[in-house]
Amino acid sequence: MEFFTPVIEGFGTVLEPGNLLYCFIGVLVGMLVGVLPGLGPSATLAILLPLTFGLEPVTAIIMLAGIFYGAQYGGTITSVLLRLPGEASSVVTVFDGYQMAKQGRAGTALGVAAIGSFIGGTAAIIGLTFLAPLIASFALDFGPPEYAALALLGVTLVATISSGNKVKALIAAALGVFLAMVGRDVFTGTERFTFGNLSLGDGIDFVIVAMGLFGVGEILYNLEERHRASAPPKKVAHVWPTKNDLKRSSGAIGRGSVLGFLLGILPGGGATISSMAAYGVEKKIAKDPSRFGKGAIEGVAGPESANNAAATSSFIPLLSLGIPANATMAMMFGALLIQGITPGPLLVSDEPELFWGVVNSMYIGNILLLIMAIPLIGVFVKVLRVRPAILAPITVLITLIGAYTVKNSVFDLVLLVVFGVIGYLMKKTGFEPGPLVLAFVLAEMLESNVRRSLLLFEGELSSVFTRPITVSLLALLVVVIVLPMIRTLLDRAKSRPADKEEKGVHV
Repeated sequence: MEFFTPVIEGFGTVLEPGNLLYCFIGVLVGMLVGVLPGLGPSATLAILLPLTFGLEPVTAIIMLAGIFYGAQYGGTITSVLLRLPGEASSVVTVFDGYQMAKQGRAGTALGVAAIGSFIGGTAAIIGLTFLAPLIASFALDFGPPEYAALALLGVTLVATISSGNKVKALIAAALGVFLAMVGRDVFTGTERFTFGNLSLGDGIDFVIVAMGLFGVGEILYNLEERHRASAPPKKVAHVWPTKNDLKRSSGAIGRGSVLGFLLGILPGGGATISSMAAYGVEKKIAKDPSRFGKGAIEGVAGPESANNAAATSSFIPLLSLGIPANATMAMMFGALLIQGITPGPLLVSDEPELFWGVVNSMYIGNILLLIMAIPLIGVFVKVLRVRPAILAPITVLITLIGAYTVKNSVFDLVLLVVFGVIGYLMKKTGFEPGPLVLAFVLAEMLESNVRRSLLLFEGELSSVFTRPITVSLLALLVVVIVLPMIRTLLDRAKSRPADKEEKGVHV
């Protein structure tokens, strides 16, 4: 019963009028953000970080969390109606969602996506409620060696588990680690990579990096993509699915919810990988896989349930261990630091009002999401007609104002533009900015805890192997590095006999 006391008190926190209002605002803004290609939850959180300065910590995080899971559904609307994913996690929804729209079933696709998002998100919140405090209590035994191993594992997982080119992800992560080293050494006070610039003495501000890469860089890149979109339909009808549609999609929703929850916990995982994995599972177990890509409702229900479940479960490593699982969680990490709160094992016991207020706000937010999703589809269709030439300059202006208000520094504006250009070039050349931001966040934790460990063991690295948790994390690190190599070798071994058979046939 003691466990449920703070949980119930958390509902009291979120049901305060101010917090309830900001929860509603967050979900609504998140849905709008998902609808507008060129913006995403990472970009929006980066842009809005300075605006949270004047809010209470719990209120600020409730709003930002609402933006995150609201955007997961918003991205579905453009995937179905325009064949243009509003979010990376909505890419696979394009395959069958757009085909359903062409068949006059756009409303059904969006309705099933809303229901799947609600069920997946709610299931993940229940898991978060019970699992996060358990992990946090376990993590209280962590010292500098354990945190160093955990941070190293997180940086590695960013590259090995994330979608896209692994080598490019590693390069981006290495750049993030380098940028985190800029500034004065915390232990010795020595300046590193400042090139005599006093403005770099305190290091590069996380908010500036995030706003540049995601705010400016993403907008510049997606301006090109937006022009390739087709015109949205004038009307979307039959939004509520039939009994047959619900029956066919129920299994996919259940499987997607479980898969999304599990993959969302992994650093480097999250909504994008979860939605792709859910689509692959549904296609593999289907009696007729040829239906996929031609309007199979399971191809919408599974991924949409998975991405919302993953969006929620990615809060578990952030709140319980202080490790952001993906780029958007890195923004949330920054927002907590701005509010003077350090995420980690002590958050549950030291800040129960914030922890349970944020967790319970997700129950309310998911209900609001379901209530608003279907009636507001017509409004979102109109929003899709906003010209990029109008939207992009306004967004960039807001970003510049937000960056300046962080320190009232013109130099920060210069850095913002530089990181905006870097973010744009990264996207153009196939480099995802996510690994860079995650590595930037984890690098400080990695360096400080490695050096504290060396001081603790007086330079004797062999002492690390006397700590069971550290050894377990390092063993997991080795598995993460070696497993993809083994998989690649096995794939090559399988392909060789096939190549030989083909050559034999030609001969």
